[in-house]
Amino acid sequence: MLMNRMLITGGCGFVGSSLALSFKRHYPHMSVICLDNLKRRGSELNIARLKSSAVEFVHGDIRNKEDLEGLDHSDVIIECSAEPSVLAGYNSSPQYLVNTNLMGTINCLELARENTAAFIFLSTSRVYPIKTISCLNIEETYTRFELSDQQDVTGASQKGFSEQFPLDGARSLYGATKLASELILQEYVDMYGVKGVVNRCGLLTGPWQFGKVDQGVIVHWIARHFWMQRLSYIGFGGLGKQVRDILHVDDLFRLIDTQLSRIDDHIGQTYNVGGGRDVSLSLKELTSLCERYTGNRVEIDRVTQNRAADIPIYLTDHSKVIGVTGWRPQRTPDDIVEEISLWVKENERTLEGILK
Repeated sequence: MLMNRMLITGGCGFVGSSLALSFKRHYPHMSVICLDNLKRRGSELNIARLKSSAVEFVHGDIRNKEDLEGLDHSDVIIECSAEPSVLAGYNSSPQYLVNTNLMGTINCLELARENTAAFIFLSTSRVYPIKTISCLNIEETYTRFELSDQQDVTGASQKGFSEQFPLDGARSLYGATKLASELILQEYVDMYGVKGVVNRCGLLTGPWQFGKVDQGVIVHWIARHFWMQRLSYIGFGGLGKQVRDILHVDDLFRLIDTQLSRIDDHIGQTYNVGGGRDVSLSLKELTSLCERYTGNRVEIDRVTQNRAADIPIYLTDHSKVIGVTGWRPQRTPDDIVEEISLWVKENERTLEGILK
């Protein structure tokens, strides 16, 4: 499709800013606008990076319709804004979570309807229910948990979780707001002809992610090794065998670029998007890579009690999106950990107050 003007919400966050810079680099003629409320610590550091690449920054909040109504027409909207923590709302009010992840997305969909803009929605693997995942047949190796190929649940196999995995059950308020937004998007596709696509992303990572223990764990783990600070294996026996697949944000850019180039082929589709079994790590395996690329070893405590909303394993079965687009992740776990370790080292003074 012809792209003259792109709006990225949550555009100073890790994913939003990374996508903005990649699109501007690949399409210099295109106007790229990043809207962000700068709530997340460290997001303000991306303003200078965006402006130096001729990406426009607008301080605004998707919860406020007025902030969106003042924007010029866009051909494409990429909805990256979110309260991203799966723990959000567990020990506090869910108001910000719901207003951002659901009501804010509806405001963005309204803008897409009014602009006749293509709409790429970044959802999450956390839409899948916690108890169903926890009851799967799981095998244990020396370094990790693995999914058995013999499962009684549709959509689960050694390859991971496909789009057919059942959605009945509780999933955290974070996951629920994302799933609710997916359902609203489908109505906008059907009722208003919005060219909408849902990408259910697994764990996204890369440089310029300001990771914390509950969101951005790869960067958090690397930073803790770099500054030689204690860590903890929390839950599932305290062995560090819980597994996530990971996806470098540059690989996500390649996929979204492919989807937008043939948007009519993807309207109304939902895709599971992640690194898959080949690009996955347990915490124990991540620790080994951190030791290799930072040169440091840290003390790691064992906490056997599970944390709220945690799951032992998530792997993306990305067969559908690969079959439709031909896209495949290119960055390996080694590539990712090495790159982030170098980024932390090169930006130590800037990042110390945020990541340490």
